[in-house]
Amino acid sequence: MWPGRNWPLGATWTAESTNFAVWAPQATDVWLCLFDDEGGEQRYPLSEFSLGIWHGELPGIAPGTRYGYRVDGPWDPEQGLRFNSAKLLLDPYGLATSGRVTEGPELLAYDVDDPTVRSTLDSATHTARSVVVDPSFDWEGDSRPLRKWRDSVVYELHVKGFTACHDRVPAELRGTYAGLGHPVVTEYLNDLGVTAVELLPVHQFFDEPELVERGLSNYWGYNPIGYFAPHAAYSSSGDRGQQVTEFKQMVKSLHQAGIEVILDVVYNHTAEADRDGRTLSFRGLDDRGFYRRVPTGAVPEGPPREFDDTYWDVTGCGNTVDSEDPLALRLILDSLRYWVTEMHVDGFRFDLTSALTRTKIGDGIPIDMACKLLVAIGQDPILRHVKLVAEPWDVSMDGYLVGRMPPPWVEWNDQFRDTVRDFWRGQGPIQTVATRLAGSSDLYADDGRSAFASVNFITAHDGFTVRDLVSYDHKHNEANGEGNRDGTDNNRSWNHGVEGETDDPGIGALRRRQAANLMATLCLSNGVPMLTAGDERGRTQRGNNNPYCQDNDISWVDWRPDDAWLGVYDVVKTALRLRREHPALRQRHWFEGQPTIVGGPKDLAWLHPSGREMTDADWHDHGLHTIGMFVTGKPLRSPGPRGEQQLDASFLMWFHAGEAPVDVLLPENDWVSRGEIVLSTDPDLPVGETCEVGSTLKVGGRSVVVLKETD
Repeated sequence: MWPGRNWPLGATWTAESTNFAVWAPQATDVWLCLFDDEGGEQRYPLSEFSLGIWHGELPGIAPGTRYGYRVDGPWDPEQGLRFNSAKLLLDPYGLATSGRVTEGPELLAYDVDDPTVRSTLDSATHTARSVVVDPSFDWEGDSRPLRKWRDSVVYELHVKGFTACHDRVPAELRGTYAGLGHPVVTEYLNDLGVTAVELLPVHQFFDEPELVERGLSNYWGYNPIGYFAPHAAYSSSGDRGQQVTEFKQMVKSLHQAGIEVILDVVYNHTAEADRDGRTLSFRGLDDRGFYRRVPTGAVPEGPPREFDDTYWDVTGCGNTVDSEDPLALRLILDSLRYWVTEMHVDGFRFDLTSALTRTKIGDGIPIDMACKLLVAIGQDPILRHVKLVAEPWDVSMDGYLVGRMPPPWVEWNDQFRDTVRDFWRGQGPIQTVATRLAGSSDLYADDGRSAFASVNFITAHDGFTVRDLVSYDHKHNEANGEGNRDGTDNNRSWNHGVEGETDDPGIGALRRRQAANLMATLCLSNGVPMLTAGDERGRTQRGNNNPYCQDNDISWVDWRPDDAWLGVYDVVKTALRLRREHPALRQRHWFEGQPTIVGGPKDLAWLHPSGREMTDADWHDHGLHTIGMFVTGKPLRSPGPRGEQQLDASFLMWFHAGEAPVDVLLPENDWVSRGEIVLSTDPDLPVGETCEVGSTLKVGGRSVVVLKETD
């Protein structure tokens, strides 16, 4: 063993040698453990210790070598010191992970009969290993597409579930990184109009013990343990570092198709669960530093525990990563930079961002928009220029931050979701609908952000699909084994008369029209639209609104043709094409309701079905379920890339959520004389039909009709 160096952390391979460095500031001894193909273990003590880091260098280590650490030190659980050399630990900076975790008392640092006593059971036969990786890869000049937010269309998908049933993807590649990068997939995404895929977690994760006991598994992946390692089970080529190469090839293929890659990242908690949980990595290296504790004076929730040392849990998963701790913060930042610089990803969606914005000030752990993590990311020369998406809440009452994240962050806007769902089931005030259609200025305009700060969505992985949203009044999560208690009850859904699937042709047609209405509203609203994979195809989870543990056809995208839903697909594709081709439908500047030039039309006007502009009384008319949105393109408020004045077609969009047809008057004006229907969910108003101003248009019940100005 050579002395090596204390940076970078992790296993750094070269043809001559591999340097190993691991953070364990309170440890007294650390051993590097190498494993052969038969499971034989060879231990090397790390005698070098500097700045809290144990390190050493070994010559002649081949890529693909499996390794882990054993760490000894004080045993004082009440003080957050849980060192136990009988437990094999994954490298927090490991670039790949090999093998599985098998549940058993061997994974616990304490004796199950007496938690105050250190366990003597060896965990090596029950846990995974880290892998030495050769990072070289021929990117062939790959570069990030660098799409502006206002030009982006995000498509949330699961790496496995998107291609697991795809009949045109080779069988050996289905459900893998290689399958997602296959030309059949990129061609589909391009045809639909997607510019970015947002991947559910791909950091290495393991199943929760309680799921294993129920014969289930963690499908979504929100249970991470390796923040540098791509999840090995999504690799078609092996788990000895091949998963790293395969992930890079997937990114390169998506970039070649002009599609960005955004990762859903879970830095707020780990798979080690609460303090009584498994010891897999962080807990055995620096438990006291890595996980937040209940502040002095705070009253922990729940029944009394065996130990006095209580984790602070605002994630609902047993622990919360302490992003104020210098080394935990360093790990998060190093991980983010690694995925950008080495794996070429284009951005991140942060799960439960609020959990990472808390400080140690006061009696509780309050939200702080100037916390170390947000400040560090904002000044980082690499990270501040990638796409940063916040899920701006956690499981606590005070963690709801929608509209409060600082630039350059954008946010999942659940208020858009709830408002639009309510509108299409005939509920909610019309003025709130207008605010969401125009970009949610009430949330984002007051702090200088643009409308693209709002990531608009109707559905996400968590909740009903669009098909289920129009087919179920209630969740049906029995398959999860939790007595249907899991998942939200606030679905804002409507089954249109029958719970679940039905052969009634009338109800089926209405549901598909409502699905098209929801999707069209999403795609044509100002802000950034985010679609959930398969919604455009009528994907159903059979009423399950929390299928986190359903790694089966409940969650996977069904690629078998469903001709009944082709109309919905066509509406989505058309709406995204209109958005892409017309900057009037994806504006950077806020609408002001004023002309953009002297004597010109207003940039935005809201119309009553009678053809006049909406009045104060109209905005408070709870019986009004129809609104017209006129957007001018003559000219746009935003200048072009060289400061030039931009001209575009003008649009009049009618959103009618009432049951009965409604007559809408196309108002006479000096700027538009004729309109052509370019999108319609009303079968009696086909695309291509033209309408003169001053005429009346009969819009069918529950329909969207979009007219584009023609000469």
